[in-house]
Amino acid sequence: MDWNEIQNFSSNVVFGVLLVAMISYWVNLWFFTETNIISKIGKFSTIFANISLFFILCSRWIVAGYFPLSNLYESLLFLTWSLLTIYLYVEVKTKSKLIGAILIPVALLINGFANLTLSPEMQKSSPLVPALQSNWLMMHVSMMLLSYATLIMGSLLCILFLVILGDEEIDLTMLDETTLPLYTSLLNSYKRKLLVPDSEFIKLSRFKLLQTLDNWSYRIIGLGFPFLTIGIISGGVWANEAWGSYWSWDPKETWALITWLVFASYLHARITKGWTGKKTAILGGLGFFVIWICYLGVNFLGKGLHSYGWLS
Repeated sequence: MDWNEIQNFSSNVVFGVLLVAMISYWVNLWFFTETNIISKIGKFSTIFANISLFFILCSRWIVAGYFPLSNLYESLLFLTWSLLTIYLYVEVKTKSKLIGAILIPVALLINGFANLTLSPEMQKSSPLVPALQSNWLMMHVSMMLLSYATLIMGSLLCILFLVILGDEEIDLTMLDETTLPLYTSLLNSYKRKLLVPDSEFIKLSRFKLLQTLDNWSYRIIGLGFPFLTIGIISGGVWANEAWGSYWSWDPKETWALITWLVFASYLHARITKGWTGKKTAILGGLGFFVIWICYLGVNFLGKGLHSYGWLS
């Protein structure tokens, strides 16, 4: 078994572990105690997959001698690792099992596409083509993939917000001003097993969940947007060095600009217009599909300056 086969086997193990994590999170939705064994299995499986992906990427870096982001397979592994890292941080902060039940399947699909769909030849490390032999490779590609991971996470939370909200119109500021003391009182009463109306507790818990999703989607998108901006700027500088032009209206460049405009609109609406809730969640949810068109969609065309090393 050569080194590439060992790495591919390890990546397949990660796929199996993520499958276990996904099943654990889905089953765990039926339980409400945070200390049950199923919850621990899901969390430890996610941590194990995250650590394994980190070592797979590091080993490819050591063996190949360059940062492992030169082809589609490596970028998918890096994207999966980034998603899991961000999610583990969010889970620690929010204690939400629902977010894991939504995010882990996405990470599983990405890893499955890398291992089960791409040919063995596309999974192998290979010498860099001349256009990629630049110090800008690490800067540009890592920033773009970090932005994809954070923006995918944030936009997924926006979509989850819309699904839970449905057709309702809710003022999310109400919880801080009027109902937070009541929610806290009801939660404490539940913990002490006092008699509390289930309908009131469920209503306020749903309200609190919506506010948490709205808040974290904003924070994560706010983190991903600078990554995207830096990635586009560094790509322009690299393009000028390689091809003598900062911008060529390549399909990948065009969709990167569209992605930037969508999330710039989201942040503009929140910061300057004071929008929250459903209106901004629609913008963020739209960004989820735009990101995937930018990341994978244009590569299926096999055209443009970004076609090498991807899908052709």
